[in-house]
Amino acid sequence: MNRVEISAKGIELPLWADNAKVFIQKVLAYLKRDQWDLSLVFCDDACIHDLNMRFRGKDEATDILSFPLGESIDEGGETRFLPGDLLISLETLKENAQYFAVSEDEELRRLLIHGILHLDGFDHASNAETEPMLQFQETIVAELAREQVIP
Repeated sequence: MNRVEISAKGIELPLWADNAKVFIQKVLAYLKRDQWDLSLVFCDDACIHDLNMRFRGKDEATDILSFPLGESIDEGGETRFLPGDLLISLETLKENAQYFAVSEDEELRRLLIHGILHLDGFDHASNAETEPMLQFQETIVAELAREQVIP
């Protein structure tokens, strides 16, 4: 069984946070990942800007940051995997949804999938549609298109 912890920094925890937890569980099931303990933080642009500057040297807000850990621990005879943490700026998410002319819900689902893929070891050199990770991401977005996070 996978476990997902969701919190907020600089903003109130969204009312639909439990929906995000359910969606993450569905993404992990699609990827056939089990025994994961994943952390997700929803935040504002100020928080993600600070982290983006400190850890990536980029003086700007971004939509999502992933901080891979990739460690396993023994918990009462059970091996748990700690993939790392995801942070999503809801402010930048809203801007990107408008820019890409998609709903905030679709953009959030895309970001959650994107971050989980990074924590699972996937990477991409650019944002080109030909990137294998981004193609796989869009396959999952399409597969889980009926799921809704933000009502």
